[in-house]
Amino acid sequence: MLTNTTTTTTTADDTSAESLIVAYYSLILIIIGTVFNFLTFLILCRSTFRDKKTRPIIHYMRTIAIFDILMLYGWNLDHYLIIVHKFRLLKYSIVSCKFISFISYFTSQTSAWLRIFVCLDRYLSLSYFHRAWMSRSKTVLIIITCVIMTSFLLNLHILIFGCYRKNNGTISIQARSYRIYPLWNHINLGVYNCVPFILMVILNSGVSYHLLHFHRTNSTSNPRIQNRIVTLTLVITTSLFLVMTIPATVASAFFMGANVTILHFLDGILYTYHVLSFPLYLITFNKFRQECIRMLTWKFCNQKVTPLIDLQ
Repeated sequence: MLTNTTTTTTTADDTSAESLIVAYYSLILIIIGTVFNFLTFLILCRSTFRDKKTRPIIHYMRTIAIFDILMLYGWNLDHYLIIVHKFRLLKYSIVSCKFISFISYFTSQTSAWLRIFVCLDRYLSLSYFHRAWMSRSKTVLIIITCVIMTSFLLNLHILIFGCYRKNNGTISIQARSYRIYPLWNHINLGVYNCVPFILMVILNSGVSYHLLHFHRTNSTSNPRIQNRIVTLTLVITTSLFLVMTIPATVASAFFMGANVTILHFLDGILYTYHVLSFPLYLITFNKFRQECIRMLTWKFCNQKVTPLIDLQ
């Protein structure tokens, strides 16, 4: 996600076959990602997942689906526009510059930390017979609000001080009084990747340990194993998060002078992760798959039943 589109200038003549492929891939991600994540949100809002007492973790999954949509309209959209249409949102106006810079950092950091609390919730649910206070619906909503507000305040300086118009009329992505980049790329590397990486590995290791223990003892009646499928699904998604996001973030922080197409390609891998929740849930989460099929076939079945009712 963090490429040199925020720290260096991208040449408008960079329209090689490789760069065009990467650019149109960004557009495909926007279309498919928006549809997939919107479907994910709708399915998770259906009656099957509305039991807040038994499945408060669904609150995290719904919020992540929303932020996965928002992420696609930051630098990912800018990658497509600058190569295909020679139009760069970061340089179009002060408002668009502030918005794209802020939303790209804000959504990525929020998404990462929500996934940390998902891992924490799963670890606690497998570690104790009683429901931990952090897994209560009200507590989960408070945690989500705190994560969003913390990330918002952390990046608020970009909205206030970032981006200004130079004397020659061009727009700078820096601040007048200090240089935001590359310092903020390094800070974001820690907030978005390094700290989440350490915490997710620790928590997922604990989750894996408990799952293996339950499998060996065959304690299927244990209350802690009732949501094992959900836990496995979330372990897979958080593991993919680490593998697919770190290369792009490290490259933007330490290899900003690298080839733009390569950096955009790494960005494409990063943003691909934020499109994968829907197919991953569909494959590994039985109730999600059943509810998806039920939702998509309801209209068709309803149309077939209606004429029969009319004939009676």
